[in-house]
Amino acid sequence: MKIVSADVIVTCPGRNYVTLKITTEDGITGLGDATLNGRELSVVSYLRDHLCPMLIGRDASRIGDTWQYLYRGAYWRRGPVTMTAIAAVDCALWDIAGKAAGMPVYKLLGGQAREGVTIYGHANGQTIDELLEDVQRFLDQGYRAVRVQAAVPGLESTYGLHGSDTGKTYEPADAALPTENVWDTSAYLDFAPKLMSAVREQFGFGFQLLHDVHHRLSPLEAAQLGRSLEPYRMFWIEDPTPAEDQDSFRLIRQHTTTPLAVGEVFSSIFDCQHLITNRLIDYIRTSVSHTGGITHLRRVFDLAALYGVRTGSHGAGDLSPVSFASALQLDLTVPNFGIQEYMGHLEPASEVFKTNYTFADGYMHPGEAPGLGVDIDEEAAARYPYQPRSLPVNRLRDGTMHDW
Repeated sequence: MKIVSADVIVTCPGRNYVTLKITTEDGITGLGDATLNGRELSVVSYLRDHLCPMLIGRDASRIGDTWQYLYRGAYWRRGPVTMTAIAAVDCALWDIAGKAAGMPVYKLLGGQAREGVTIYGHANGQTIDELLEDVQRFLDQGYRAVRVQAAVPGLESTYGLHGSDTGKTYEPADAALPTENVWDTSAYLDFAPKLMSAVREQFGFGFQLLHDVHHRLSPLEAAQLGRSLEPYRMFWIEDPTPAEDQDSFRLIRQHTTTPLAVGEVFSSIFDCQHLITNRLIDYIRTSVSHTGGITHLRRVFDLAALYGVRTGSHGAGDLSPVSFASALQLDLTVPNFGIQEYMGHLEPASEVFKTNYTFADGYMHPGEAPGLGVDIDEEAAARYPYQPRSLPVNRLRDGTMHDW
């Protein structure tokens, strides 16, 4: 199965997405997601200028060897751009392998270890009352887990809020230059326990409750938050502090039993090795599209399984349906699965991407279509050209740059 073409498709059906399409000499095609939010064109260049020419003539069935070829063969290895590009190749090759075998990828990975993949949705609101209405909407749809975010009183903007009409959007940046937000940690630490208390008082403890801190606290502040949220039995608090100083999670651990999740900005097993082997986190949130694809993410999950760390992969709306389908294939098979993030995709994404995964009773299933189970309509993709956009940045009230 020699590769005869590797094409990069850039489209913006609601969000910017980069898709790699690999074609073999016998006409089998495979798709991989190469989207890196806010830096999409960097990955496009890496693929078109470097990796795609290297793929022509290679045997598409040699997935592991191709991964090593692209990783070890790059002296400047790792990093989000490199690993996102490699992930796109890897997932496309798994897609081809499944189609060649006539079965979904999860069966090539050892078969399903569960009946479905538990997902969590994103509830939000400008007020606590609005947030409670949104939580009810998710519970009515059958969700067993809900992430909650609400506007912090006194701040003009708060991470994690979106239009309540769809429940599927990510906080979009509408221009090529980033907007600047203002952050106040004290206001947030005062507000977060009130938010969780309101949710539990209204709905009880019959579902899993999650919250994203988004890297904004110091280790000590994160410890204070974790302790204040213990009465509300959180499933996790996500990204409580920037993960560059990984030993800082040890301090958080010493002061709270609230579970910790981290990893959406990681790009390799080496980024999370210390956190996992020292049991400083409970959930690893690396994503299939930013961590070298199915081949490498499976290694991350296998390492995590040895230390009792469960999976909780990133699945924001800035990753395409190809990425989500790839994640589901792996989620269904690993023994230490925890939960899968799912934000859905803005319309008109369904015009461009045709999916086979299904939702029922709080669970997703990738479906039985051969390969990853996603097709792309290239004519539809061409109707939605790339739009320059950037993620916001954060400053403290005195103007100091802060983590967004």
